[in-house]
Amino acid sequence: MPHPTSHPHYFPSASRPDFSPPEAATGHHTTLQGLACLPQPAADLVLLGDLTGRYATGSYSRLAADGQTVTLRTDRQGAAEHGHRITAAIACHVARASGSVEQLTRLLLHPEHEGGRHARGIALRSGQSRALDYIRRVWTNAVHTVSTTTALGSRDHVYELLVALRDRIETTPWRGERGRTALRVLRAHLNFAETAGGPLHHASERQTAEEAGISRTTLRAVYESVLKPHGWLRRLRVGHGREGSTWYLTLGSPRRPIALTAMSPSRTTQFPPDPALEEWTTPETATAPDIDSTVLSRLMGHDAFAHHGLGSAALMIISALHARPAQTIADLIASSSVSRATTYRTLQRLAGHGLVHHHGETWTLAPRALEGLGRLPHSAQPPSDIQPTRGWDEIALRTGTAGTAARRKTLHAAERALYQEALERLAEHRSRALLIVHNGRPVLVPAVRPDEVPADWRAADGRVLDPATGRAADGWRVATDGRLILITPADQRSYDELAAAHTQALSEWESTP
Repeated sequence: MPHPTSHPHYFPSASRPDFSPPEAATGHHTTLQGLACLPQPAADLVLLGDLTGRYATGSYSRLAADGQTVTLRTDRQGAAEHGHRITAAIACHVARASGSVEQLTRLLLHPEHEGGRHARGIALRSGQSRALDYIRRVWTNAVHTVSTTTALGSRDHVYELLVALRDRIETTPWRGERGRTALRVLRAHLNFAETAGGPLHHASERQTAEEAGISRTTLRAVYESVLKPHGWLRRLRVGHGREGSTWYLTLGSPRRPIALTAMSPSRTTQFPPDPALEEWTTPETATAPDIDSTVLSRLMGHDAFAHHGLGSAALMIISALHARPAQTIADLIASSSVSRATTYRTLQRLAGHGLVHHHGETWTLAPRALEGLGRLPHSAQPPSDIQPTRGWDEIALRTGTAGTAARRKTLHAAERALYQEALERLAEHRSRALLIVHNGRPVLVPAVRPDEVPADWRAADGRVLDPATGRAADGWRVATDGRLILITPADQRSYDELAAAHTQALSEWESTP
């Protein structure tokens, strides 16, 4: 699937010429007219290819500190992934320039365009029709990606977008335990996006689970039931090997509450049965949510906030009190999106550790509550049930959740090691393609093929004789170089195309000194 690029897309401010060239224009002039409507980075990508190795990052190579590309995988699969990323990036550029699939096809299949090498390789190996089908699939994905993503024009635009994301997250009501868990996951992805410098970022499931302080099973549940359906996250590419998945953060549905009625029982505590009592007619947690997600991000990885510890409700209460000190119960219910009963219960637990104090009807955080340091309230006779804590680790010991994060990381490390061993065992059974670099260009070394056809098996018309019966075997042909070729209905290449492909590979190999 195409990956939206995070670098700026600049378009001319004046009315740009039509992307498609006049019908009378042909040859190189036609290509230049098409490239003129693309931004300069896109034109360079089409003409020169990926010179910096940017689109190879994460597939089979990485950029070193000196700007050189360090190859991590030299097999054919890695090269194909690199070529596909270049093709997808070109398709996104053409889609942003209001081009068409026909114009994309002309750019990719032009013999002088290095950026179209992957598409031309498919045409050479599998035939023109398969190459056109591949280009159409890439184009469809590129159009969808461009229509659902934002072109970032500058670093300031990236900062504004991330700030808007954080503001939307903090002012969205996250109801119920599943909604609060989804907030922790979303905040973890926002941390990754801020580090990556844009909404496009890479993260594995285990990495996200460790950042959010939850299990991997819970992570997958909130992905499928909350974040993806409500439009907060899109997975553009599933991770493989040592690569994390590629994610894209969006603003989600505007002001749409995270309602999980299908996942939870009837909300009888939120809707009293008798309207004559003048009770609530709308969910009490649906108005004026306001939390400090930065505080939530700092605390959610501690063992004290694990499922059987203080929990996600305590994170919401602390974040809401840090954003707006001295709130009443009614204010906290609205700002934290936590139900009335859970708010009372959570405040009592936090007060028992000396982390929150109440003065009349208002509640505030202790001076060093964000460090897990409790404090007795300023009163003549402090309650005897308050035991001020000396850090989050002590709270984790009291609640029995100490060591949860360490055990989770150990489990994930063991799972990663087993997965890598399985990949290595699988790779041992594959025949790797041998490539050499000549003039900065990889050249495929033709492999030794065990399909030589003996002379007594060859018929005069190019067919293959069955050695057991002496009759011609249907579906088999002998190439001009004496190789055995199986022609099947799934193979759309002609006999001449198959022979030409092998001849070109031999020619490139023999011309290499």
